[in-house]
Amino acid sequence: MQKQKMMTKNYKMADTVIEVTSIYEKVHEYCKDYLTNEPADFSVCTTPEDIIKEKEKSDSEYAYEGKTLPNFSQGTLEETAVYRKIGEKMPNYDTVIFHGSIIAVDGHGFLFTAKSGTGKSTHTALWREYLGDKAVMVNDDKPMLKITDNGVIAYGTPYNGKHHLGCNMSVPLKAICIITRGEKNSIVRIDKSEAYAMLLQQVYRPQDPLQMAKTLKLVDKLAENVELYKLACNMDIEAAEVAYNGMKG
Repeated sequence: MQKQKMMTKNYKMADTVIEVTSIYEKVHEYCKDYLTNEPADFSVCTTPEDIIKEKEKSDSEYAYEGKTLPNFSQGTLEETAVYRKIGEKMPNYDTVIFHGSIIAVDGHGFLFTAKSGTGKSTHTALWREYLGDKAVMVNDDKPMLKITDNGVIAYGTPYNGKHHLGCNMSVPLKAICIITRGEKNSIVRIDKSEAYAMLLQQVYRPQDPLQMAKTLKLVDKLAENVELYKLACNMDIEAAEVAYNGMKG
């Protein structure tokens, strides 16, 4: 790998300032909307070895699924390495990265999560169609959730999916909704025990045992501080109407 000059910049995500030192400019281009001059709360730094590990991990996952191996650039692989390093540290700040699509309506956040391919992004697109300018995309893939005794705040992040839907904003999280496919649209309130397995599956799970222990406590608190729902839906606009009316309160 050709030796390059390391680049360092600070980014503010979920009210936490992260100093990122990288080999490739792509990392900083990706995070540019979160740039800040504030002093860092913690720092992450990548190495050529991190990029090699990301390449091996990516190839292994694609091979396991029987897919053609991707040809990700070194910068893209490094960006993923930075994401993982940030995810490892965020529980220290009562924050987790969560896999889901979150939309804000009238000052409240609604987070949709599901197994891959179920239609999270499609469903939030229906909300934007149904509600128009009232609905604002916060993040379409990996928002951050700051979890406190007084509630949960959802934040946009650079990690906003292949369509880059989202923005640098925050909103109080009112509800998390687990999406399933169904012929008819219906929504029901569920309790922590029904939602917990999916919440744990969709949160970023640190490799460090101490950080994972913190994450488990945060997931417990998350489930206690927001409303939890299960939505059976099709891809008709009525799905958004049913979901919105069921959760808005």
